Amino acid sequence: MNRRVVITGVGVVSPVGNDIKTFWDNLLNGKSGVDHITSFDASEYPTRIAAEVKDFRPEDFMERKELKRTDRFVQFGVAAARMALEHAGIDMDKVNTERVGVYVGSGIGGLTTWEQQHKTLLEKGPRRVSPFFIPMMIANMASGQISISTGARGPNSSAISACATGTHSVGDAFKIIQRGQADVMIAGGTEATITPMALAGFCAARALSTRNDEPQKASRPFDKDRDGFVMGEGAGILILESLDHALERGADIIAEVAGYGMSGDAYHLTQPAPEGEGAARAMKEAVTDAGLAPEDIDYINAHGTSTEFNDKFETMAIKTTFGDHAYKLAVSSTKSMTGHLLGAAGGVEAIATALSIRDQIIPPTTNYETPDPDCDLDYVPNQSRKSEIRAAMSNSLGFGGHNATIVLKKYEE
Repeated sequence: MNRRVVITGVGVVSPVGNDIKTFWDNLLNGKSGVDHITSFDASEYPTRIAAEVKDFRPEDFMERKELKRTDRFVQFGVAAARMALEHAGIDMDKVNTERVGVYVGSGIGGLTTWEQQHKTLLEKGPRRVSPFFIPMMIANMASGQISISTGARGPNSSAISACATGTHSVGDAFKIIQRGQADVMIAGGTEATITPMALAGFCAARALSTRNDEPQKASRPFDKDRDGFVMGEGAGILILESLDHALERGADIIAEVAGYGMSGDAYHLTQPAPEGEGAARAMKEAVTDAGLAPEDIDYINAHGTSTEFNDKFETMAIKTTFGDHAYKLAVSSTKSMTGHLLGAAGGVEAIATALSIRDQIIPPTTNYETPDPDCDLDYVPNQSRKSEIRAAMSNSLGFGGHNATIVLKKYEE
C-alpha cells in the first residue's frame, strides 16, 4: 500500500520576496517583481527587463568561504532548503538522516560561473580557470550542497527538464516517500540564469517580452496582448514527509500531495504539441494517480508563461482534461508577478498551490486586461479570490516537450 505524503514546510527565494510571508502577501496583493535588469548592462538587448531576486543575503545561510565555491543558483537552493526545514520544524539532529533525502533540480545550472570562467580562459589562459569551475557549474550541485549543508543522507538526485524541472523534482520526491525509500524529502527547483548569455539566447529565440517601458506589465499570461515571457530567478523548496512521520512529531500539515503525472510531447524543441495534447496527458495521469475525478479539482496554478503558444495550448489541454468542468474551476498564473523562474518555477508554484489550499485563497493572474478568444477560462483576473479549494493542480511544461503535473489536496485525517 502506498504511503500518504504531506507538505510540512516551504522555503522560497523569489523576485517578490525571500521569505514565505513576504512572498505570499505580495502574490495575493498582485505585486510584480519585474523591473529593469540591474546585474549587468542590458542596454543593447531587445529585452532589458527581468524578475531579479532582490536583497538576497547568502551569508545568512552559508559560510563565506563556501560562497566563493558555489554559484548563485546553489546559494538560492541552500537558503530556501534551510528556510523550509525551519518552517517544517525539523531538527536534523533528532531525525534519522539516512531517511531524509534531497531532490532539487535546476534547468540550466551555474551559467554565471560558466560565463565568468570562460572569460578567464580567453583572457588569462587555462591555468587561471578555477578548480571549482566544474562543481560550481553542474546542475546537480544544488542537491549535493543542500545535502552537505543539512546532513541529509537519504536518496539524493536531481531532475533537469527545463521549465518542468521543479515539478518533476517534487513529483519524483513524492514517489520516493510513497514507496517507502525515505521518510522526508527536501524537494524543489532553483535557478539563477539572468545572465548576458541566457538573455541573449532567449532574445535570439524571440521568446521574451520586449515591453521594456512597462516592466511590471510585461508578464501577462492569457492576455490577448501578451508578447513573450519574462525571465525570473530564485528557488522554491518544499519539505515532503510521510504522513506517519509528520504525525509522530506533531508537525503542522500545509497540504497533502495526492497525485503526479508526466508525459513527453515527442513534437518540437520549444513549441508545445498541438492543442496541448501532451500536457493534457500529464494532467489526466495526475488526477488518476490522486484517485480523484476531474470534477474534484477546484484550482489550477497554470504554467501560464505569457507566450502565444503556451497559453493557448495549455488552455486547450485544460479543456481536454476537464471537459465542461474546465469552465467551473479557477486558473491563475503566478508568473504574471514572479516572471518565469525556469527550473525553479515548479517548486515556487507548488508552494503557491499549497498555500492556496492552506488559506483557501487563489492568487490572481495580474495584467489581465484584454481577453483572448482562444483563452476563455476563469483566470482569476487581477485580484486574489477567497474560494473553497479541496484539491488543486500545478502544471509545468518545458522545452523539449517535458510535461509535469502534481495534484495537491486539503489534508483530512
